[in-house]
Amino acid sequence: MIDKNLKSSPDDLRVIGIIPARYASTRFPGKPLVDIAGKTMIQRVYEQASKAKSLSKVVVATDDERIADEVTRFGGEFAYTAAHHQSGTDRCAEVIETLTGYDIVINIQGDEPFIEPAQIELLASCFTEEKVQLATLIKSIQSQESIYNPNSPKVVIDVNGRAMYFSRSPIPFIRNGEPGVWAEKHQFYQHIGIYGYRTEALKAITKLPPSSLEVAESLEQLRWIENGFYIQTKVTDLETVAIDTPEDLLKLNNLLEAE
Repeated sequence: MIDKNLKSSPDDLRVIGIIPARYASTRFPGKPLVDIAGKTMIQRVYEQASKAKSLSKVVVATDDERIADEVTRFGGEFAYTAAHHQSGTDRCAEVIETLTGYDIVINIQGDEPFIEPAQIELLASCFTEEKVQLATLIKSIQSQESIYNPNSPKVVIDVNGRAMYFSRSPIPFIRNGEPGVWAEKHQFYQHIGIYGYRTEALKAITKLPPSSLEVAESLEQLRWIENGFYIQTKVTDLETVAIDTPEDLLKLNNLLEAE
């Protein structure tokens, strides 16, 4: 276990953006290579991430030659990783073992082709605080539907913006309010799945065994909290468009054609 109060200067931090990308997705095989208005999804993610001025380098982490070939085609950088990784966090940890000299790792979702560079900048800014070891973004929830959607993880934070708990269930429970008006009774937050880690923290959390809460909710960040790490959050008002299924891709392409 590393010292969670480890000090490092916020000045001159070297930040790397890593985009985990695998071909063998259960719900959408070959997803990184699908065409979106003339460009593959992985190219769009890479180009958007490369616009973030805080990043010294952007690398695609993949175990598939087809994805590596596509990254090479459009002039990007990639790193091969093992096929057995269970999460993008694990894939990032393998990459950072060979690409040394970086203080901060930003884990960028490979299925968000229109990610805003401002979101990456916001996440990177968390690490100007020397004590921050892990960070992520959250967004206020306005709709009742999102509160009860188990595919949209919720998070509760303390007064300093640290995550207290993540859940697929609605949290907190509103004791004196009907479910249909919960959004009017309390500010709920949705978790945005982009992470930042200090390099030492990334190496440490990927050595931890799966935790009971992580297994129960299928949310890897609960492992970190259970083991005493805190996760700093910042609120973004920007929407993210994730492509999880072929149906999501069809909807997105229909929207692009309508513009």
